[in-house]
Amino acid sequence: MANHKSALKRVRSDERKKTLNRYQHKTARNAVRDLRNATDQKKAEKELPKVVSMLDKLTKRNIIHKNKAANLKSKLTKFVASLAAKK
Repeated sequence: MANHKSALKRVRSDERKKTLNRYQHKTARNAVRDLRNATDQKKAEKELPKVVSMLDKLTKRNIIHKNKAANLKSKLTKFVASLAAKK
């Protein structure tokens, strides 16, 4: 266990940050999952910018890698476009 006052504070702040990061990451993963399961094209087009924004925020905070976010955004955009083609 940490001995210094500043180290103890760091442990507490890291725990808070970890909790917030996990919550945001899980929320974004659920949003991606829901978008992938969407069948209505209009609803999917409406949700896509929100999901992209979530991924960008996770990237900015170094929760996920920028290439992973780019790959997810690309795949989701293709998926939403394919919903339009199915009609």
